[in-house]
Amino acid sequence: MTDHLDALRDALPRLGEGVFVTLQLTLGGALVAFVVSVALGLLSISPVAPLRWLATIVVEFFRGTSLVVQLFWLYYVMPLFGVSWDAVLTGVIALGLNYGAYGAEIVRGSINAVDRGQWEGAKALNMSPLTRMRRIIWPQAWVLMLSGYNNLLVMLIKGTAVALFIGLQDLAYEIDQLRINTTTIFAYGIGLIIYYLFALVFSSGLRQLEKRARRRLGLPTRSAHAGAGVAL
Repeated sequence: MTDHLDALRDALPRLGEGVFVTLQLTLGGALVAFVVSVALGLLSISPVAPLRWLATIVVEFFRGTSLVVQLFWLYYVMPLFGVSWDAVLTGVIALGLNYGAYGAEIVRGSINAVDRGQWEGAKALNMSPLTRMRRIIWPQAWVLMLSGYNNLLVMLIKGTAVALFIGLQDLAYEIDQLRINTTTIFAYGIGLIIYYLFALVFSSGLRQLEKRARRRLGLPTRSAHAGAGVAL
């Protein structure tokens, strides 16, 4: 055990670098996923049929194909067409597109879950569609979205490990290097703890954001159980 602890101490700088890469992938991927999910979610409820069809095709494509395959296409195939990015940006884009497609269903489901009376009341006040969405529908749907986004963010954190396949020295890579100098149980036990702490911090942050959003609407601050869960 002493040898394992010595190896862990020696590996701490590299583990720190791995954590930083994983943090970049998590924050960047989450930002891209949020933008993609909102855009596709709103398009999926558009009154313009071709826009709904386009959103459905994009969502089903990225949900229906492997994240690893998407990552390989972006990193190894796209350069053949003259389009290339560095490994971190490629990982961010792949994570954002894949999890953004799942997030689009959260957005669509949450907006559709808003009571129809709210829609009719906003129409009765002669609000424009944009004002209706911004002032009435979105604040209520946002509360419902946060629970689903919380689950999705945890899945994204775990999904960052696929960056190992394109040579990124993220947390998963550094844990595997630690295994070489210790044992499988010890190294991956440390990995489990670090990933759990990652998920705990981000999940706690989103839960606080959800409570704040509920308070703004005068709702109880218990967790919202919306019908906008993540199909994974």
